[in-house]
Amino acid sequence: MNLVFRWAWLPRLAQGLALTLELTGLSMALGAAFGIVLALVRVYAKGPLMPLYGLASAYVHFFRGTPLLVQLMALYYGLPTLGVAMSPFTASLLALTLNTAAYQAEYFRGAIQSVKSGQMLAARALGLTRLQAIRYVVLPQALRLVIPPWSNELVYMMKGSAVVYLVGVLELMGQAKNIAAREFRNFEVYIVVALFYLALVFLFTVILRFVENRTRIPGLGVPGRP
Repeated sequence: MNLVFRWAWLPRLAQGLALTLELTGLSMALGAAFGIVLALVRVYAKGPLMPLYGLASAYVHFFRGTPLLVQLMALYYGLPTLGVAMSPFTASLLALTLNTAAYQAEYFRGAIQSVKSGQMLAARALGLTRLQAIRYVVLPQALRLVIPPWSNELVYMMKGSAVVYLVGVLELMGQAKNIAAREFRNFEVYIVVALFYLALVFLFTVILRFVENRTRIPGLGVPGRP
């Protein structure tokens, strides 16, 4: 087998990599904000707020129970039939955000529930309102505890973002597909792309492990770990 690597591929792959990072970063940030809201509703919505709990639970179960690819296709190809058209990038970002929000909601919910209920009672006894206790006592601890499972979601979304090339977004996989089709060097191009993804996973893992160690609360466990 005559393997060929051309340095001329790298600029286009680098452009695709930048778009992959942009999609991953934006979707994770927006998904985290929405996921925290969903988690708080699922943990604290009671009494007259129970309908919100039902809506949040239905959302989480739907987006965790259906493939990301189906969600992307429904947004990009399905919504135009209802008069709602989006660019490939917008549809991709929305699909990634809605999907990761459902998963992050469960990570945040587990972290919130791992904070001992006595801390909420102590905060209320000190005069804090329920919202203040959540904001200043529960969430700061939960956000530290959620880092290990959240890091897995970051890696998953970075790799999962490869599906957006199917709607014409030229991220890393999209650029690779175009190069491979033009150069007829499928094996070499996709091996290079695989190395890009491996490097990103390694980088994310090192950074998040560092953040986890710096923010760890002595004596406070991590959800799912002893």
